[in-house]
Amino acid sequence: MTFKEQIQQGIPTVLPNPKPYEPNINHAPKRKEILSADEKKLALRNALRYFDPKDHAVLAPEFLDELNTYGRIYMYRLRPDYEMKARPISDYPGKSEQAKAIMLMIQNNLDYAVAQHPHELITYGGNGAVFQNWAQYLLTMKYLSEMTDEQTLTIYSGHPMGLYPSHKDAPRVVVTNGMMIPNYSKPDDWEKFNALGVTQYGQMTAGSYMYIGPQGIVHGTTITVLNGFRKIKTNPEGNLFVTSGLGGMSGAQPKAGNIAGCITVCAEVNPKITHIRHSQGWINEVIENIDQLVSRVRQAKQNKETVSIAYLGNVVDVWERFDEENLYIDLGSDQTSLHNPWAGGYYPAGISFEDSNKMMAENPELFKQKVQESLRRQTDAINKHTAKGTYFFDYGNAFLLEASRAGADIMAANGIDFRYPSYVQDIMGPMCFDYGFGPFRWVCTSGKPEDLQKTDDIACAVLEKLAKTAPEEIQQQMQDNIRWIKGAQQNKLVVGSQARILYADAEGRIKIAQAFNQAIAKGEIGYVVLGRDHHDVSGTDSPYRETSNIYDGSRFTADMAIQNVIGDGFRGATWISIHNGGGVGWGEVINGGFGMVLDGSEAALRRLESMLFWDVNNGISRRSWARNDGAIFAIKRAMATQPLLRVTIPNLVDDTILDNLTT
Repeated sequence: MTFKEQIQQGIPTVLPNPKPYEPNINHAPKRKEILSADEKKLALRNALRYFDPKDHAVLAPEFLDELNTYGRIYMYRLRPDYEMKARPISDYPGKSEQAKAIMLMIQNNLDYAVAQHPHELITYGGNGAVFQNWAQYLLTMKYLSEMTDEQTLTIYSGHPMGLYPSHKDAPRVVVTNGMMIPNYSKPDDWEKFNALGVTQYGQMTAGSYMYIGPQGIVHGTTITVLNGFRKIKTNPEGNLFVTSGLGGMSGAQPKAGNIAGCITVCAEVNPKITHIRHSQGWINEVIENIDQLVSRVRQAKQNKETVSIAYLGNVVDVWERFDEENLYIDLGSDQTSLHNPWAGGYYPAGISFEDSNKMMAENPELFKQKVQESLRRQTDAINKHTAKGTYFFDYGNAFLLEASRAGADIMAANGIDFRYPSYVQDIMGPMCFDYGFGPFRWVCTSGKPEDLQKTDDIACAVLEKLAKTAPEEIQQQMQDNIRWIKGAQQNKLVVGSQARILYADAEGRIKIAQAFNQAIAKGEIGYVVLGRDHHDVSGTDSPYRETSNIYDGSRFTADMAIQNVIGDGFRGATWISIHNGGGVGWGEVINGGFGMVLDGSEAALRRLESMLFWDVNNGISRRSWARNDGAIFAIKRAMATQPLLRVTIPNLVDDTILDNLTT
């Protein structure tokens, strides 16, 4: 069968032969035993409903074996034989170009060079899934190959519920992931209901088909590292940034450190992912011996090198040893997947990677104790470094939250706040999000590198023009973004699809998208998919990350994310998604995303102008109402340019009035 025929087939009527487990692939760890005997039967019933009853007797024991062996039913037998990668849009079957673009994006999320655990359909973050099983993937691709622009596909936590009549301006796909009743959003609830096959953790861009590899976070990480050094008034050259994690998101850190111009030490316990990042050029060197690491860092400091070093080992050992050796750390952070601490997101010190995985599945309570012990050790070592002057920040991975839950010495003197800030509180929030700058991204559906080069040139020209008249308050952001896009090709950021990320505000996003649409209409480039990370101005309500610099008490509400995705849906997005869970954990965040296909038409122009304006200014409005100075400035500027925009501006209270009442 051809590739198109395989897509159109969906779930095969004749079962393919079982596929061997491939040990060379980076697999998800075994999930802990959590289902009762009756619940296992329910999980099997749920899985078998995808298949003709004639196949149930064959599949039932196979699926039970998967459930017992891996803690989930992935349906490995149904993995496609074709290479999993983003193809040119013309290679996909279908009646809708928008649907073909979505198929491209789904396959990019599962590309072996992109996905963290491709055979388990997990893109990044340890549990950020595109689908729960391979039947869902096959059925979704079949639906997309059949749909017209008068239909919408609804997807419930990976399950394609079906195609429904709609209209051309409606989203082609609406995705929900993990939308639990609030009282059922504890970590073990995810374990249980995911094992049952009824919900999934879509992370952010995994379950919304908008992941573009580590590049997706490189730009934001570069901005964070640059501004971290600016905050401590230190030049990055020859100075040290220490962190951990080389997974799908955290793997961006060493590349960002190189772009910023510092020495980066990033610890990672997983040998496979470490060597993958090294082979992809995201890391300059891999060191497995702590003594050698100390020596190499001293040399790099002495020579004022720009170099990224992966330490294949536990980050706790790095913090402790660097303290003993009095190796000064300028910037410190952590980007292990601590939103998922008990299922592979964080590994305890003093225990091998293999033994940790075994303990995780067979003795989860002991594993939890060891993780919390390591968090206390790591915090103690960090505290020693910060006493010497190190600037440490939480990288939005729930490090501070989980360290506090472990009883670590991480709380501020008031016993309420954390000792260290979130990077959103100190850097990204006030410097970027409040002003409307966030991770705008695009994918060239032709698959041609020359199309990506043309879009880079177009975006750069737009930004340089806008910078000439931009107000002083956002000149630094404009110049950082121009610097980024000019160096994008040289930094070899593409992994998987021909994609780019660029921090931009609403004006920048709209102007760039307009220019892309015009170039498509002229036949200069192929179709372009627009999107963003959920980690943005408006898309996510997360009290310990995206909205951690909201101080009016509303950071524990999720109105903004819900309003965002609803508004994007009726303003012209091609697909929309809303998720429970994200970078800081299940039950800790609600986030929404979108994708939009530009085809050069007047309809696409109308949709992009309407949707992108809302997608940013919704968040600026909320941040303004929270009394954030930058956001008040930004929303007033937006109202001056758009007469139909009218936003309620907060009246500020003189603190002395309130102080006099409470003293």
